Amino acid sequence: MRAYEVQDTDTDYEGVVEVDRERPTPAADEVLVRIRAASLNYRDLAIANADLAYPGMSLPVVPLSDGAGDVVDVGADVDRLAAGDRVATPFAPDWIDGPATTEKIRRTTGGNVDGALAEYATFPAESLPVLPDYLSYEDGATLSCAGLTAWRALAEDGDLGAGETVLALGTGGVSTFALQFASLHGAETIVTSSSDEKLDRARELGADETLNYERTPEWGEAIVERTGGVDHVVEVGGPGTLERSLEAAAFGGHVHLIGVLAGQAGQVDPSAILHKGLDVEGVMGVGSRAMFDRMLDAMAVAELQPVIDRVFDFEDARDAYRYVDAGKHQGKVVISLE
Repeated sequence: MRAYEVQDTDTDYEGVVEVDRERPTPAADEVLVRIRAASLNYRDLAIANADLAYPGMSLPVVPLSDGAGDVVDVGADVDRLAAGDRVATPFAPDWIDGPATTEKIRRTTGGNVDGALAEYATFPAESLPVLPDYLSYEDGATLSCAGLTAWRALAEDGDLGAGETVLALGTGGVSTFALQFASLHGAETIVTSSSDEKLDRARELGADETLNYERTPEWGEAIVERTGGVDHVVEVGGPGTLERSLEAAAFGGHVHLIGVLAGQAGQVDPSAILHKGLDVEGVMGVGSRAMFDRMLDAMAVAELQPVIDRVFDFEDARDAYRYVDAGKHQGKVVISLE
């Protein structure tokens, strides 16, 4: 079968190499999936880029946690799934339900176990959510990390309700899903970006307010002036944006720590956490299969459509990495394996 491996880390993704591999055989509790599409997250850049850092990876590895395809073979002990079922791949294949534990999130797809950028892959049958019929393979391939991270932060950890306010930093995969899920729950939404074009698109997707952070560098203060503070911040920037996110949050608000897109250096004044009684929650391990199932149920009610910026051919996978690294995308970038 065709596959890619991250064999080495460099700054131009030349270490992401197309290879020929033996098609895997499912163990008794596993299924074999013919992968039809996969998508990239910032995490995948960190695994392959020498200038970034991702803990616990093991090279060489087939990259990407996010994929979708068809079950084509099942292990001897599997009765939950059958050949022909359309499924999405798991981020943490051992986390089926309940709270996260070290053991449940020890293995991560595309990090220390082989991922979705291959024509065939095996996964524990219990780890795979079944896709609703209305989603294409490309749609389904956007959900495992970005979609589920945003869902868990807002709906599971944050208990988001109608009438609350959500601030999404940027317009990448997690932030765009956060905008969509917030709108789905009847929440008011604010989106930031340095691109007016992306902000226009965010408003088309349902954003109630937008803010260009280059023209308004003190955007935390500006958001408080506009809203009195937001109930939820989907914080993907890390130390580079966290202090302003804390400033933008309302008393008793939630700040969901997800990424480090703005860099890992710097110190953050924690006084806002104390003075406003903020809940600052790290979203680690993405989410369980049970959370994934609940997310898909909610999406299916509204037939919520993931936002796909561009689809690359399998042969152009390295170009997909470079495109995401350039930061020009809005929503998800997908690689087709058809």
